[in-house]
Amino acid sequence: MAVKIRLKRLGKIRAPYYRIVVADSRTKRDGRVIEEIGKYHPTEEPSFIEVNSERAQYWLSVGAQPTEQVAALLKLTGDWGIFKGEKGAVSTVKTKESKADFVADEKKKPVLKPKAEAPAPKAEEPKAEEPKAADDDAAGATGDDLAADASTEAPVEGSEDAVVAEATADADADKA
Repeated sequence: MAVKIRLKRLGKIRAPYYRIVVADSRTKRDGRVIEEIGKYHPTEEPSFIEVNSERAQYWLSVGAQPTEQVAALLKLTGDWGIFKGEKGAVSTVKTKESKADFVADEKKKPVLKPKAEAPAPKAEEPKAEEPKAADDDAAGATGDDLAADASTEAPVEGSEDAVVAEATADADADKA
């Protein structure tokens, strides 16, 4: 069986990236493989090349033939020189510089509001309506009118006791 070390194409149209694979020479380019031994991303700057040197050496030693493109990549990584017995075989692959850590500018205010602040304005809106109703009741309503208004209004959750207490306090103030 003739074994080749070749590139398996992945990615989208005009955005290729490759896996360096060991496959039978009779299989399709992107077909079944024996083993994946590396990656190659030509569109990055500089090109990303990663080869599992130990596995590449093994497959070259048992007779796997690299294609022209893979042979060029193996020369860049230094694996071809090691296989041929050269003493000064060194990887000449350029690596991308690491990005600096992101630090948010503290002088600028954040665009997004924290989730804790968002519900607070909604809770304040019903409170703004209650004092208006209390002002109307105090303007000229009697205790009996207040009791009738309190029974017809739909109570707000958690404030039913407050409405009843306020109505009885207003009624006591009117009687005195």
